[in-house]
Amino acid sequence: MSRTVSPDPTLTNQANNQLLRRRRRRIFTSISDLWREEVDTTMSSFQMNGYYLMSGYMNAISFSAIFVWCGFQSGNTTQLAVAIARLWEGHTTAFLVADQQALASLLSFLVGVLLSRLGESIGPRTRGWLWLATICQAFLTMFAAITSWKSNQGYPGISDQRLDIGPAWDDFVSFITLIFMSASMGMQGLVSMRLKTNSGATLPLTTTWVELFGIEGLFKLNCFNTPRDQRLLGVASVMLGALAARGLVFRLGSPGALGVGAGIRVLIAFSWIFVPGVVERTAASDEEKAEEPVATRREVTDNQH
Repeated sequence: MSRTVSPDPTLTNQANNQLLRRRRRRIFTSISDLWREEVDTTMSSFQMNGYYLMSGYMNAISFSAIFVWCGFQSGNTTQLAVAIARLWEGHTTAFLVADQQALASLLSFLVGVLLSRLGESIGPRTRGWLWLATICQAFLTMFAAITSWKSNQGYPGISDQRLDIGPAWDDFVSFITLIFMSASMGMQGLVSMRLKTNSGATLPLTTTWVELFGIEGLFKLNCFNTPRDQRLLGVASVMLGALAARGLVFRLGSPGALGVGAGIRVLIAFSWIFVPGVVERTAASDEEKAEEPVATRREVTDNQH
């Protein structure tokens, strides 16, 4: 009779442990490669339009409450210059709340840009940095929602009569809300600009309008034009974001609208995982290009003979 030999349990466990370690190593290697991979920016239209949407969304919330743009710093810079010029008129020497809010927005926006620069050591176009930067923007937006809730001035967070009623936000905690919002927009602007797409920084629509109407194929409506179409989608996304934000502020107040905005940023962050990576040139194609002049010279020689 044949006798069955049972395997040694110790050897079996060692083999299983080695197999598990190999699988874990492969998973970690795959995640690391995915993290360091540069994305194909030509395939990031969804994410860029998401950034455009958040530009309209965030600015609509701050403008509805205090008539200050948290992401469009041209207006805030001009407002500060007007505040300085007002001193020469002799009517008032006070630094008005609206001017203080414009200054807070501008400075925190610049801090957000600088924070974005610190993280670029990972690589400005790598999937890992784009995910991390967008998640940081989501956290800043969530912090803005929490501070708006704590300030008790976020309901409804709307002040359409600036001269009669004044801004809806005017206490110290609401200043923190504005600071978090502007810092998130500063980060978004630099991240978008580093990608060098047709969307630009996804913040200054004045530039987008000029570029749109300066495109040669503006009136060629019978064909697709990527630079034109992307800018049109960007403008439409800003308007859609502003409409959504105003409606949510009216229904949920500023904290609720900012909470929804944080969720949208999280969705944009994880969408970077699905953007294809940059297509690298293969060694075979490089060899073909290197051999092409040699083949051309041979053909010329043969024709001469």
